[in-house]
Amino acid sequence: MSARQISVPGRRREPLTDSQLLMAITIGIFVAMYAAAMVFMGGGFLRTQQFFDLLNDNAALIIISCSLTIVMIGGGINISVGGVISFTVMACSIFLNTSGIPDSTLSILATFLLALLIGLAFGLLQGFLISYLDIQPFIVTLAGMFLSRGLTTMLSVNPVKVTHEGFLALVKTKAAFSWLGYTAKNGNLIPAKLEIGAIAALCVVVLVYLMLRYTSLGRHIYALGGNQQSALMLGINIRRTRFITYVLSGLLSGLAGFVFLMHKPAGNASVAMRSEMDAIAASIIGGTLLTGGVGNVIGTFFGTMILATIQKIIALSPLNESWWQEMANGAMLGLFILLQSVILSHRGKGRKEANEPKKRGRTKPQ
Repeated sequence: MSARQISVPGRRREPLTDSQLLMAITIGIFVAMYAAAMVFMGGGFLRTQQFFDLLNDNAALIIISCSLTIVMIGGGINISVGGVISFTVMACSIFLNTSGIPDSTLSILATFLLALLIGLAFGLLQGFLISYLDIQPFIVTLAGMFLSRGLTTMLSVNPVKVTHEGFLALVKTKAAFSWLGYTAKNGNLIPAKLEIGAIAALCVVVLVYLMLRYTSLGRHIYALGGNQQSALMLGINIRRTRFITYVLSGLLSGLAGFVFLMHKPAGNASVAMRSEMDAIAASIIGGTLLTGGVGNVIGTFFGTMILATIQKIIALSPLNESWWQEMANGAMLGLFILLQSVILSHRGKGRKEANEPKKRGRTKPQ
């Protein structure tokens, strides 16, 4: 009998983890929502460019949502990300206009490093206060939000438009996909275009996913958020792990600020206002629990896309007032919190029953 003919009993498929199940629900709802928009609204939703525009317009939000997912899986919270974006955008705008660096490429590179350094500075400071001085994350990051917003206003009360020609040329650079485009009425082929910032956001999603899934740091973050005492018993340095989550969150916030500037090249005190709330909502919709230990950055990405799709649908509908957007986001967030509670409660009950010894059918020894 050949080796191919030998039948090996198949192993029982492992059940989905809580993170995977919640992620699958989020993806399913996004697909259903976008398909419904294509059927009932048609128009731009039938074109690839509409989907690309969701990525282009929300690239910075995708990045900070990933940063919130890292922190929230570890059992923390960071509400300073929007303020860090605002300060980064303003500082980089002023730096590009006044640095005087003759080489355009070097000037843009220096601006990029400045954005990362700003984010790193906030990440290091907040991570140290939270991890090594045991100050509540909400208090520390609330102070960080006020500090970053204040620094933004200190730099300039008025909007600052970027006049750097090299950077403006970079802003206009887009990746064109002719095979995903459409034919206009005049017969010209209009390719689908994706901005550099959107490509960077997708790369961040992939890298964060790989870090959380396949590295020891990722496993430590999940263990930290799942049960801190168990993590200590496993020999995990919980202070260092928590500190790293805030450093990564700060770095990603600085990167998000630079990406935001590539999408809208102007600094303003109101930049990314309330974006931290949107990022938290996207993470929760994507399946990340505020209690920690459960979450998936792929789910976070689709959570962000759900919020972006809702915004686009409302903008194209007669109900285009701002309060409808807020009400829809609140309703969606409440729905997902309810789903998470019901599903996890049911799965927890099932696990408890499965672990209980089966007493039925047992007979006493004679």
